[in-house]
Amino acid sequence: MTTDIPPTSGKVQPLSFPPSQFAKLAPRSYLHAHLSSPSGRRSSGRLPSESRKPSVNTGSLTHCHGSAVVRSGDTAVVCGIRGEFLNASDIVDYKPAIKPQELHQRYGGTSPRFDASLSENRQAASFADAEEMAQLNLLVPNVELSTGCSPSYLPGAPPSSEAQSLSHRVLTLLHTSQLLSMDNHRIWYHPSQSETDSTAPPTEAMHSDPTSMSLDVPNEPPAEDAEADTPQREVKAYWTLHITLLVLSLSGPPFPTLWGALLAALRNTRLPKAWWDADAQSVLCSPLISDAHTLQLNSLPIAANFGVFSIEKDGAGLVSSVHEQNQGKKRKKWILADPDGFEESCCEEEVTVTVREGQKKGMEIVRIKKAGGGVIGRNEMREVVASAEKRWTEWKTVLESEA
Repeated sequence: MTTDIPPTSGKVQPLSFPPSQFAKLAPRSYLHAHLSSPSGRRSSGRLPSESRKPSVNTGSLTHCHGSAVVRSGDTAVVCGIRGEFLNASDIVDYKPAIKPQELHQRYGGTSPRFDASLSENRQAASFADAEEMAQLNLLVPNVELSTGCSPSYLPGAPPSSEAQSLSHRVLTLLHTSQLLSMDNHRIWYHPSQSETDSTAPPTEAMHSDPTSMSLDVPNEPPAEDAEADTPQREVKAYWTLHITLLVLSLSGPPFPTLWGALLAALRNTRLPKAWWDADAQSVLCSPLISDAHTLQLNSLPIAANFGVFSIEKDGAGLVSSVHEQNQGKKRKKWILADPDGFEESCCEEEVTVTVREGQKKGMEIVRIKKAGGGVIGRNEMREVVASAEKRWTEWKTVLESEA
């Protein structure tokens, strides 16, 4: 019995793989094939300068004073904020709040008297607020990655070093950006009010209402004898904000989405009207929702992330990484805005830029964090900052639509 074998042409047929398998076998070559194509688009269909559009949903958690769920691509974060009381008597080595006149002298104001309307005094007050907030630890963020958000972070595992690093980054940016005012945290006690009516809630000037600015003092200081006769109000307690950030799904650098969820939750937070009761020697709160007040945010800083993908083909036509290249060789590079998880694994350099709207016209840089490599130079950094400003506009539009 004979079997007819079809003749062969003598050419070996090349192997073909589906795109998903090609991406696993040669991720850098796969990404380079997309970026070097005529369209210049990534595997996700986005241009190198195009970011994933975020979506925001606020007020999702009923047992928090403020909450938000933010999604950007395949990264999803839920943020919950809850306020708790911190009595001034429980603080070790407690010092009363700095008076506006002391701020004026401490930070070198040029005007003869303190005026809260002047930009230099507002800036001095912001510095003092950030310093006091850090000393009292009134902001307590906690990032949780052990939620099964990715194969690298299994549920039930202890806090990883990455989660602790992200918590520290969030806290540092909260203080550096001077996002919150101390007027959101102070709970006042006025002796004259308790003497006249100890059962009635205090007026707006006696509790932590953001509209009641502690810096709004007259330009002309009162006489010394008048100050001695008038009972002075004092801070008896503070609001401490416990911020929990749960990463439900992770694809790419998590910090921009974490920060966006925090901003959305802060804008959604409503604290009850609180005052110090002299008879009970404790803080009392109004049960009326209409008495609750929102937090006063000084600015809107937005964080944007960028990854740098750089390649050079060797003699065999294979794509090599930056670490395998010789010094002085010319290489092709792409700056990828808002990289996803696959693109992040292919990038050798990462830059996170935080910008906000300046007091004058234009934008200002709050913070720049750069890790790995030296591909980005001065010209590339200008391009990154310009892209971060565009990203600020996108986040601002989404956050304000949920206000």
